[in-house]
Amino acid sequence: MSRGCVTLPNMFGSLSSTIMSLMIGSYASSAVTFPGVKLIYDAGMEFHVIMWMWAGLASLVFFNCFFNWPSEGFPAPDEVDYSKIITMHEVPSSKLKAVGERLSQKNGDVQHSREKLPNEPDSAPNTVPFRRSVFSPIFLWSLITMGMTQLRIIFFMGAMNKMLEFMVTHGEEHPPDMLVVKAENTVGFYSSIFGTLQLLCLVTCPLIGYIMDWKMKECEEEKCASSGIVQRPKRDRKIQKVTNAMRAFILTNLLLVVFGICNLVDNLPLQILTFILHTMVRGFIHSCCGGLYAAVYPSNHFGTLTGLQSMISAVFALLQQPLFIVMVTHLHGNAYWINMGLLIVSFTGFLLPGYLFFHRRNLLRELKVKDGQPTSQELQALKYIEANGFKPHSNGSASAEA
Repeated sequence: MSRGCVTLPNMFGSLSSTIMSLMIGSYASSAVTFPGVKLIYDAGMEFHVIMWMWAGLASLVFFNCFFNWPSEGFPAPDEVDYSKIITMHEVPSSKLKAVGERLSQKNGDVQHSREKLPNEPDSAPNTVPFRRSVFSPIFLWSLITMGMTQLRIIFFMGAMNKMLEFMVTHGEEHPPDMLVVKAENTVGFYSSIFGTLQLLCLVTCPLIGYIMDWKMKECEEEKCASSGIVQRPKRDRKIQKVTNAMRAFILTNLLLVVFGICNLVDNLPLQILTFILHTMVRGFIHSCCGGLYAAVYPSNHFGTLTGLQSMISAVFALLQQPLFIVMVTHLHGNAYWINMGLLIVSFTGFLLPGYLFFHRRNLLRELKVKDGQPTSQELQALKYIEANGFKPHSNGSASAEA
């Protein structure tokens, strides 16, 4: 799943995060099938027959991936090994003139050449060690955010029936039979609503993907139709990805806080809004985390980092079991104080976007320094020109041929 979420979206360019969130939404909304399975079971079909049918469908998915998955993943736009770009206003030597003539015959565009300079060294391969990615601050902060969010949403799923029952009985030790029947009907009704609302993951996840893809189109080079010159992007791709991820995490954490507040209110109709917020947060948090990893880490680290994060957050989410035991025994089904504690802990989710804010500021500072210096391609072109006896003018205009 993780490899597919980062491989296929790369085919869609500036909409990659939207496609990734749509895939994660389809995965998260699969829980809507369980109310359907319950209806089939209540209709009289044996449970082992349902499971064999389920296994057969899972086998079809497995064989489809096994035979049709490409052997090599689609690279991200910023990982493609493009030839270096040379911008030539005037060609100072016969050798470069020959290159320009060949390019004009191939592309009809001498101003923006993708042919490499003579004796140009190949770009070094991406050799970022996996250890550096694991111990990076962004990944460590994401572990805290994901672990806390997973505990929050999984505890709600596990304790939901007991919390709904408490809203009806209000913790009576020996409720009358009529109240018991009312509680059972209420729990069944709201549980069916909760299961059906899982389909909202498929509808709401593209929203967070749209936020992750905000203005990514402006990070691509544009070719002027009149002059044919390729203009530099208006925005830096990495900085824009980090900015979008920061905004996406802020929105997700705000929804999580509102979810926690609604969970404290003893009102049954309000719990439908709680279900909607729970569904949105469950889909949003995975989309945000996947988009962040795809933005700041190499694609060959994405699957391993996602799996490691899922494992650690799942282990942390096991704390929901002792919390549930405390709720049922010592608190007699009243989850108010547990929900209050989890609401306070939910504010730790803002630590990750806070760090992303400072990380973005550092990237902007580095970009400002970089813009004030000539690029490596420009320096190499100038060195080549000077080596052949041509000196550039101090005012920046091209030198005349001797």
